[in-house]
Amino acid sequence: MICAACGEWADAPSVDGDVLVCVRCGHREPFRRLPVLALTGPSGTGKSTVCKRLIPLLGDEVVVLEQDVLWIGALRDPADDFGAFRQTWLRMIAMLNQSGRPSVLCGTVAPPQFEQRPERALFSGIHYLALVADDEALRARLLARPAWRGWQDEDRIADMLRFNAWVKANAASTDPPMDLLDTTDTPVEETAEAVAAWVREKLAGL
Repeated sequence: MICAACGEWADAPSVDGDVLVCVRCGHREPFRRLPVLALTGPSGTGKSTVCKRLIPLLGDEVVVLEQDVLWIGALRDPADDFGAFRQTWLRMIAMLNQSGRPSVLCGTVAPPQFEQRPERALFSGIHYLALVADDEALRARLLARPAWRGWQDEDRIADMLRFNAWVKANAASTDPPMDLLDTTDTPVEETAEAVAAWVREKLAGL
């Protein structure tokens, strides 16, 4: 976000096609606007487990990233819907994309949390695949997690089940729509293969 010509910092990027434009001096710089593949969904649906298996499946085609590695206190401000967290990830992915490989980001995010951010202009598109599960399967998975993760709290589980229901009910009407993949009865290896196939489908023709 720093102009190579005048050194000005831009809080919001200005893009003209595949060119970054400095709003101060007008300097134009080529910029690769690649897509982002967002593997999302409620906690307990298998995102992190699948993420690890995507690396050997897709490692020479995309950059696979686990969103939670940056889930730190300095970026956790619910007052702005964790805006700093979303901004940090989008800016990092935009820089990684300059290598020529798109990124797969594994972590909970809904389209409005990315699509309304200024950094969205840095990408040709963001595609969303949401993992979901039946409520009882999801509850059992969350309760089976280690105590330090805090999922013995019924209110917290109830919130996640509501989000699970929201994703299922609204996936087709978000902008852009989210594709769904039910992991209730599917082995992790099969889910990872299905996700890898979805990624390749979205990237076909690049």
